[in-house]
Amino acid sequence: MFLQETTTNTDGYMIAGYAVAFIVMALYVASIYLRSRNLNRDLTLLEEMDKPVTPAKTSQPKPPKTAKPVTKRGSKK
Repeated sequence: MFLQETTTNTDGYMIAGYAVAFIVMALYVASIYLRSRNLNRDLTLLEEMDKPVTPAKTSQPKPPKTAKPVTKRGSKK
């Protein structure tokens, strides 16, 4: 009679709620992973760009010119 009605079955809503929550969390974790991977790629690229560039050696460098000896009064020999 009074209060003898059974409650409605909401198991399907509970399972759907857990499924939605799991999917949202999985997408969030995947987003963090992808951002971390892209950040590491960018860091590697910036470190590579920061390295000094060494010119390619195409020919032998010329030897430096030597100065001619000078006497006491500045006259050349």
